[in-house]
Amino acid sequence: MKKYFAAINTWVLGGFDGSRDAFKCIDSAAEFGLDGIELTVGDVVPVTADDALCAKICACAAEKKIGIRTVATGSSWGLPLSSTDEAKRQEAVAWTRQYLHVAARLGAKAALVIPGVVHADWDASCPRTPAAAVWRQSTRSMWELLPDAEKLGVAIACENVWGKFLPDPFAMKAFIDQFNSPFIGCYLDVANCLNVGYPQDWVEILGNRIKGIHFKNWKSEDCGGGLHGFGDDITVGEADYPAILAAMDQVGYTGPVTLEMIPFSRLPDMVLPDLALAEKTAKQLLAILAR
Repeated sequence: MKKYFAAINTWVLGGFDGSRDAFKCIDSAAEFGLDGIELTVGDVVPVTADDALCAKICACAAEKKIGIRTVATGSSWGLPLSSTDEAKRQEAVAWTRQYLHVAARLGAKAALVIPGVVHADWDASCPRTPAAAVWRQSTRSMWELLPDAEKLGVAIACENVWGKFLPDPFAMKAFIDQFNSPFIGCYLDVANCLNVGYPQDWVEILGNRIKGIHFKNWKSEDCGGGLHGFGDDITVGEADYPAILAAMDQVGYTGPVTLEMIPFSRLPDMVLPDLALAEKTAKQLLAILAR
């Protein structure tokens, strides 16, 4: 079987509110027997992180034999690259440019980016933006960021999220292919597409455009379901891991597989960090990848 790097996103380790820094998160990843950590910029690593701080983080990770292959951020929700307000779009581009530089300082090869948002149902403050405008504005932003990505050697990895934009692998493929660059690709979250399709199909269709993969699970309720479908157990839900892994092998994917399991089923009483749950989930990921 091909080798995948088993990693964990720092949000799983309680990195939302800054109560656990990058160093503590790296320690946890090592204790759980994983290969890597996905650092979240804007949370455990500031977007203003300089060479000195990033070097310390890298040294800690190297000492613990933990790779930093991808980074992620949630800041794209508040700073959408697809905003029709030109000042906000430019602010989002400037922020993302800083983010790519931090990714490069950390040695990451891919940075998760939310390419655009038509609407987020769970956020009442999120405006409803026409899909055609989102495509146009997001495309403009990507063209502006692409030279930075190529120069830094960090791929912009567009995640499939519940933003009603690029909801299927054909749309994601068309969006990526217009740039004709290996430095714009997809960050595939296997659970985020379960409400409209099957992640193994995304893998087959996108192939080497995939720069990173998130593993979590989701369970529908009566042909629908929401955030509560992302439960406490990564093995419970509609993700067919053997089929997903078979598709990954078929397209030759050997990159990081990163846990981003956050128990939204506990809302509104979700408490993080929950290191016992994180450790249990890490063991489940290692077992899934060892099949």
